[in-house]
Amino acid sequence: MYQKNEIIELNITSLTSDGDGVGRAGEMVFFVPNTTVGDMIRAKVLKVKKNVGFARVEEIVTPSPDRIDPDCPVSFSCGGCVYRHISYEAECRAKRQKVTDAVTRIGKLDGSLVKDIIPSEKIENYRNKAMIPVGLNRDGEVVMGYYARHSHHIMHCLRCQLSPSVFNDIIEDVYSFLRHRPALVYTPQNRRGIRHIYLRYAETTGDVMFCIVAGSRHFDGEEVLYNSLKEKYPSIKSIILNVNAEDTNVILGKHSYTVYGDDQIADTLCGLRFEIAPEAFYQINRSQAERLYSKAKEYAQLSGKETLIDLYCGAGTIGLSMSDKCKRLIGVEIIPEAIENAKRNAAQNGVQNARFICGDAPQAAEQLRKEGIRPDVIVVDPPRKGLTPELIGTIVQMSPQRVVYVSCDPATLARDLKLFTKQDYSVKEITPVDMFPRTSHVESVCLMSRENPHQ
Repeated sequence: MYQKNEIIELNITSLTSDGDGVGRAGEMVFFVPNTTVGDMIRAKVLKVKKNVGFARVEEIVTPSPDRIDPDCPVSFSCGGCVYRHISYEAECRAKRQKVTDAVTRIGKLDGSLVKDIIPSEKIENYRNKAMIPVGLNRDGEVVMGYYARHSHHIMHCLRCQLSPSVFNDIIEDVYSFLRHRPALVYTPQNRRGIRHIYLRYAETTGDVMFCIVAGSRHFDGEEVLYNSLKEKYPSIKSIILNVNAEDTNVILGKHSYTVYGDDQIADTLCGLRFEIAPEAFYQINRSQAERLYSKAKEYAQLSGKETLIDLYCGAGTIGLSMSDKCKRLIGVEIIPEAIENAKRNAAQNGVQNARFICGDAPQAAEQLRKEGIRPDVIVVDPPRKGLTPELIGTIVQMSPQRVVYVSCDPATLARDLKLFTKQDYSVKEITPVDMFPRTSHVESVCLMSRENPHQ
């Protein structure tokens, strides 16, 4: 049995789904962040359980051929990037393997169904949304940045290489404003100050939304901050104050107030114009989202005669991107604001064959089934937890010829595919898509078809 603080040698032979290196020492398996396949390391044992342990790198004895020098000073402590120490080619291989492992181990499917990953053209400055927590350290000093891995500790960092430069410049200016005003920072005791800075960016127009999340409707010096930002950044088209005084980890509160400019900004995706409100879902990597939606549209195999149901439609982006190739589009989403957003997006893009329903996906799908609506294709883009068995059962009862599953979690995708394959559907192809370079996340698009299409 290994002991805490003991120094051991490990050969890293694989990666976890979170991007940690895996090495064996005797019968023990150790997980070591910031390592990669092919590294020979000396590691310090941090924690030991029955058959697994956790360690950190003390020395890279022999580096992997995939290893590169990290170009971010906080990459090993920040909770965002986990692959900044390896080449992008190695990262893409790791993400494809992550999908393959889930599909074979959980879904009990053939790994050859997983095709080559679609890499991102941009691996830096691709994020069009950033949420920056604001707090005080133990000395009462203002800190802004990103949460350290697996914690709510704010790691002070004003510039992120995944964000556009305008975000980083704005964040630095907000910090300069707050640095000598610690009383303006939210604490659980005062419940009044600034909690988060929330930024959104429209890539095709360059427009920026600046949103402050605070515990109260007003704060000292707000006009000074707003005016300085408006003057310095003409790209800021919208300044919004969101009020959240609740003792919660949820970032946005229920009430937003537009203090300058418009209530939203607009961007173009797949040739369509979409409004971006503070609460609206919009893909973080816009150009890669176009490739994701293009693959989903390819899998849908639309000819112009089909009824298409888009479950978990959000603001309607996926369904509307396919609306020109189907006869009828029905979108379902539980968030009322998103449905209203989807309706506006359809109207402003001249889409007249779309209907949007506000409701829980399983209940709405069941209602559509009872209405006698028989979709030819169903697209699902669920949250990380995936689909419920009940919803899968309803989809099967509606018997679409094809189901296109867009997933942000390979494990829940594989679990759900296993249920579909037990109910007359077969998996034809799965394509991983790297939406979030340098992080552990990977999206996938899967095509399923009915085994007996004429029944």
